[in-house]
Amino acid sequence: MTEVNHVISRDGTKIAVTREGVGPGVVLVGGGLDDGAENAPLAAVLAERFTVVNYARRGRGGSSDSPLYAVEREVEDLAAVIEAAGGAAHVFGMSSGGALVLEAAASGVPIISLAVYEVPFDMGADWPPLWRAYVERVSLAVAENRPDDALELFMRLAETPAEEIVGLRASPWWESLLALAPTLAHDAACLGTGQPRRLAEITQPALVLTGDARYPGSPRWIRALDPAADALASGIASARRGTLAGQSHTPDPGVLAPVLADHFTS
Repeated sequence: MTEVNHVISRDGTKIAVTREGVGPGVVLVGGGLDDGAENAPLAAVLAERFTVVNYARRGRGGSSDSPLYAVEREVEDLAAVIEAAGGAAHVFGMSSGGALVLEAAASGVPIISLAVYEVPFDMGADWPPLWRAYVERVSLAVAENRPDDALELFMRLAETPAEEIVGLRASPWWESLLALAPTLAHDAACLGTGQPRRLAEITQPALVLTGDARYPGSPRWIRALDPAADALASGIASARRGTLAGQSHTPDPGVLAPVLADHFTS
């Protein structure tokens, strides 16, 4: 049975959480343009062995937000969710949610062990200024209440073909994303300079995962995932590196869950 509730973060923000299963606590952290729904199938599988808490990050789904965003507030949100999960928990971060998990671990949040999947850092020497330009533009679009433009900036960064963007703008899917578009600035902030930071401050056992479903002509962000994961695994003292065969940026929960379960119980 899945319970739906809220926890209150340090600044008073209400964070919507779901809880299911019985066993050690596991918290799931979603990535960009996700309100917690992306991790729901994974939660259902992990709930066979764990008490799984999945949540909507601030500004998404049933969670509220505050006028002044800072990465520290999202770290506090995660700390509040972990407190509600029993005071300490294993934590999994998907995509840009993985960057938030890494920051929380480095900040001393009571994480027992952590796992991240395909955190979209880029180790290229030319990347920080390119990333900074995107952050400035998407943050301005959000500040000026131009969610359509924010979504298009994100998709162009991901090298989505122009004709696909036109098609998406005309689809019902686009309308459903507009409510989440302001949180693109949140994710951009969580990724910092676009490259890993504070890795030496992470002392918990960590599992750094990617899939291997790559193809010729993949966009830059896909090609950057493996080098970034290698850098994470090298920079975190207690890290292991893993690859999920046949998996893309949205992995099959039936493939991912056993790997996470092994890590969280080892």
